[in-house]
Amino acid sequence: MRNPLRSEAEAFRFLVLSIAGFAAIAIASVAGGPWAGVPVAIIVTLAAVFLYFRRGEKEAPIRTTPTRRHGKDERRILVVANETVGGEKLREEIRKRSEGVAEHVLVVTPALNSPVRHWASDDDNARANAQERLERSLARLREAGIDADGEIGDSDPLQAMEDALRTFGADEMIISTHPEGRSNWLERGVVDAAKERFDLPITHVVVDLEREREEVR
Repeated sequence: MRNPLRSEAEAFRFLVLSIAGFAAIAIASVAGGPWAGVPVAIIVTLAAVFLYFRRGEKEAPIRTTPTRRHGKDERRILVVANETVGGEKLREEIRKRSEGVAEHVLVVTPALNSPVRHWASDDDNARANAQERLERSLARLREAGIDADGEIGDSDPLQAMEDALRTFGADEMIISTHPEGRSNWLERGVVDAAKERFDLPITHVVVDLEREREEVR
């Protein structure tokens, strides 16, 4: 998970604002009774949320260039997908980009979870489901002769990409999502944010699992 407090100065500012907020709530409770602190607490909370998201909107994206540690005749492809990791269209795209090169593919599957389970640190079920999908996808890629490894990434797909790029040294990235209207990643702007943040070619592949199942039938 990405830490919103990126420096000691920000951490200190957060601490000071927290102390001031609790002090305001305490003073209101003492002066006006126990319930007088409730509206103050609500105002402090709303102000903190507003400042947090306003800061996020103003913060310029950081372009991250992956470190490459391999030969010139080798192509490293980073694939980021969760539920669509087993989609045929994604496998075809990987096969197409692996033709005629000494490819090495790393498939990263973010362990997505519900917000409530995530904040309760209950990630076991999400990781187990992601691992099962990932292993099935890797088996089919290897059957096709593609050198592929995989790992479970951070629940935040952008953080999962950044973590993988630090060690994998990809030449390009493929991001796979559901179609528009059914994709949480597209709704959150993950693909566009990745193109702003990471300095390498990025291909977006839309996988319609429902259509693929109908074609199989």
